[in-house]
Amino acid sequence: MSLIEAWLLSPFVHEFMQRGLVVAVLVGIVCAVLSCFLVLKGWSLMGDAVSHAVLPGIVLAHIVSLPLAIGAFAAGLGCALGIGYLKENSRVKEDTVMGIVFSGMFALGLVMFVKVDSDQHLLHILFGNMLGVRWADIAETALIAVPTIAIMVAKRRDFLLHAFDPAHARAIGLNVRLLHFGLLALLALTIVAALKAVGIILVVAMLIAPGAIGYLLTRQFDRMLIVAVCVAVTSSVLGTILSFHLDAATGPCIVVVQAGFFLLALAASLRRSAKLAASVG
Repeated sequence: MSLIEAWLLSPFVHEFMQRGLVVAVLVGIVCAVLSCFLVLKGWSLMGDAVSHAVLPGIVLAHIVSLPLAIGAFAAGLGCALGIGYLKENSRVKEDTVMGIVFSGMFALGLVMFVKVDSDQHLLHILFGNMLGVRWADIAETALIAVPTIAIMVAKRRDFLLHAFDPAHARAIGLNVRLLHFGLLALLALTIVAALKAVGIILVVAMLIAPGAIGYLLTRQFDRMLIVAVCVAVTSSVLGTILSFHLDAATGPCIVVVQAGFFLLALAASLRRSAKLAASVG
């Protein structure tokens, strides 16, 4: 075995690394697919808002002995609906409403967390514990992620039209309101799926970077989806391997790799634009 092969494969002799890789790839794919819609619709801050807002739902679910995923989904969806209501019934702009709602709910969650006797570790909730997941956790993640991916891919044309031209979507008979709240529900589900792996803070990066990279590298939506998924899977694999050799947290390593890919994509996009401008001039 060559030195490179040993470097790439040696981490996966450990079962916890195998589990970490599986959940990283699974979370990476569902986040990448959704990120394409979020980037095109300009909802990157919405992903940030919903991810932070799930914390009080997690604490409440623990108090009443419900699965944490149920509390997180309810809080995330409630945050999204609350933002929509305040946007429609006040003069405050949407980004301001998002900032107020998610910071308020996140702060409420922190206050509740320190007042509740829990065996949950706050850092694991905030940043995930990818190498600590069990096969049961992976099955739970897959149970949420796979249907979410299937719905987004099957309805990608409708969601795409809704993102670019809601008026046209309404004119051809699409239920725009259903598409709007359906995308919000899928966003909440995706955050729930990623919760145990990357936590409620790092999931924001995974919901933005793959779609942004795809947007920079191609102008055709299906290709954008493919690029985003490939970037997410490659980042998950390389980040997991790097975390083993650097003895660092896996989630942050994956996000750092994605950030590196974004810089490369940005450089390629700027170079292509410069060549086009030179040829036109």
